[in-house]
Amino acid sequence: GTSEEDARNRAGLAADVQLRQDEDVLDTWFSSALWPFSTLGWPEKTDYLERFYPTTVLVTGFDIIFFWVARMIMMGLKFMGDVPFRTVYIHGLIRDGHGQKMSKSKGNVLDPIDLIDGIELEPLVKKRTTGLMQPQMAPAIEKSTRKEFPDGIPAFGTDALRFTFAALATTGRDIRFDLGRIEGYRNFCNKLWNAARFVLMQTEGKPVRAAAEPGLIDRWVISRMNRMIAEVETQLADYRLDLAAQALYEFTWNEYCDWYLELSKATLQSDHEAVQAATRHTLLNVLETTLRTLHPIMPFITEEVWQRVKPALGIEGDSIMLQPFPQAAGGDQEAEAAVGWLQEVIQGVRRIRSELNLPPGKPLDVWYQDGGASDRENQQQFEGALASLARIRSSRWAAAGEDTAQCAVALVGDLKVLIPLKGLVDVDEELARLNKQLHREQTELKKSKGKLGNSRFVENAPEAVVEQERLRLATHSANVENLHEQIRQMEALR
Repeated sequence: GTSEEDARNRAGLAADVQLRQDEDVLDTWFSSALWPFSTLGWPEKTDYLERFYPTTVLVTGFDIIFFWVARMIMMGLKFMGDVPFRTVYIHGLIRDGHGQKMSKSKGNVLDPIDLIDGIELEPLVKKRTTGLMQPQMAPAIEKSTRKEFPDGIPAFGTDALRFTFAALATTGRDIRFDLGRIEGYRNFCNKLWNAARFVLMQTEGKPVRAAAEPGLIDRWVISRMNRMIAEVETQLADYRLDLAAQALYEFTWNEYCDWYLELSKATLQSDHEAVQAATRHTLLNVLETTLRTLHPIMPFITEEVWQRVKPALGIEGDSIMLQPFPQAAGGDQEAEAAVGWLQEVIQGVRRIRSELNLPPGKPLDVWYQDGGASDRENQQQFEGALASLARIRSSRWAAAGEDTAQCAVALVGDLKVLIPLKGLVDVDEELARLNKQLHREQTELKKSKGKLGNSRFVENAPEAVVEQERLRLATHSANVENLHEQIRQMEALR
């Protein structure tokens, strides 16, 4: 109440009921406004106050900027003569998968501990329906919980949860939390763990030495790692945790695990011990550096793996958290261009395999045509890697005017990568499959054209839905065109 009389009237208390006003009460936001210095011993001039005021960064949601953040700044200027922080990092609010704000009354709160350790369905239902402000909502909350989590919530681990939050920290006001995202980052943790196991198996008890002049593939992965570190440093300085997480994910999963580990297998099987030792060193060195870059976001798995990696590199130290954060060096454009060529050729051959429905392990004969001197040089130096990763049985250079009508083609710049089709596929069976697929694509293309040709749909449907339909139209159009070309090639083999 605004007065004792007002308080009595509001509470319906008689005049003879004794009331006492608590003398130690502050307005919530007034009290909170004093927080940056009242917690450090103010108004006394304590060592804590001298050391920790002002601090550097405040992390907050956008919904309390006026209530709390602005008042802390005002009170800091009034009583301390300085602002309490120089930078305010404002993040969005985490909502459920349907975009609803999480609250106990809605029963849609996700406890981070349940995401880390997992929880079975019955304890989850009990947790969500206990202590409700509106007990009558319990049956509806129980029903929705059983529908959304029929098997409860599996354990995802702390690192997967932390990486998910970092990846979702975009510049938007709302963050939709989807279990599918955290499952994907749990798979990322597994990928890192399995990569480390492979590296340790390949290096344990074997010579590990840095090469005076590392090979092109080793130079490539080191260059890509340095670009990743530079990107992470830039994004962390700009408080873009999502872009830092993206750079870490793409390098670790795609370039280190998917490409370099596979490319290193051919080198590790070579007859040159010095080359093998240099590749082992690169495997370990890049893994250890990547672990230190990942550590602030994923502290537990990186610590565990680092403890196993450090002896092989002769690193001193009790914990990865006490090691220096990596510093980026320059890029190696020559190595990146050469290995980029190798990747494009491998991807081209794999794409042809996929289009022709050929088994991944089936050996293929490959012809190369046109291109320049650098293409011939790259093909020669990467012949072993191409044979291993693209499953190429034999290769040759076709003459400029040689007939290649009965070949599937992948373009790498001016270079044509050709796969002779005669005897490779059953033409009638392949034509039947392609025509069936063409019919499906033409049907979907007709549907998309019909929707976009309907002015009521274009004018009334949400913009995002219309844009999605345009993308579907473009995809189906490209697929139809591609299938026509494949059918033409098949018919030429008859």
